[in-house]
Amino acid sequence: MTGLVRQWIAEAKHLVVLTGAGMSAESGVPTFRDAMTGLWSQFSPEELATEQAFRAHPQRVWDWYASRREAVALVGPNAGHIALAEFHSRHPGRLTLITQNVDGLHQRAGSAHTIALHGALGEDRWLDAPLGCCTPDSIEPGRPLRCKVCGNLRRPAVVWFGEHLPAAALEAAEVAVQRCDLMLVVGTSGVVYPAAGLVLSAHQRGARVVVINPEPTDLDRVADACVREPAAVCLPKLLQT
Repeated sequence: MTGLVRQWIAEAKHLVVLTGAGMSAESGVPTFRDAMTGLWSQFSPEELATEQAFRAHPQRVWDWYASRREAVALVGPNAGHIALAEFHSRHPGRLTLITQNVDGLHQRAGSAHTIALHGALGEDRWLDAPLGCCTPDSIEPGRPLRCKVCGNLRRPAVVWFGEHLPAAALEAAEVAVQRCDLMLVVGTSGVVYPAAGLVLSAHQRGARVVVINPEPTDLDRVADACVREPAAVCLPKLLQT
């Protein structure tokens, strides 16, 4: 099976790769629920990853995300992340990398132009529309940070439950899917939309779809091939071209 997929990759004019939490888990990044230890075991992710939760308990939510940032800082890109970055370097313009992960491991591996559908854990943005006083110089320390003039809070630059994906990222992903002839779906269960919808769109327009996951996924039904291996194991082999 890997030989056939490697052939498809070699023949592809434009390859899209969509990655999910399983890829980061291979690096040792705690999944959304695994990171909930100690105090956080009292709350569900939905109670910590919404705008309403942040407004009601800003310090609690800020501290929880701070713990996730610390956990991510302790790990590094795995062989799968590196294989994707090296393939892109060898074949500029042939690969578009889309990720549901917010940990920045693809970027740290060298995939600088990664489309991050769900934002970036390592970055902040203003909670409310910034006023003229909301400048980098006005940010004062705290849990969370805030504007020292108007009090506007800084929040993690990730997509919370109930929020839309960043419009520019979603549009870029949709454009890439429309022009791809092969899509690799790596380490994602295929249950989160609209990301999973990108795979269905690729399939509907005739692109080949390859699912790379040790476990069955909801997207296996539209796959032309399923590779039951971890990404860190199979991607270096598949992307040797």
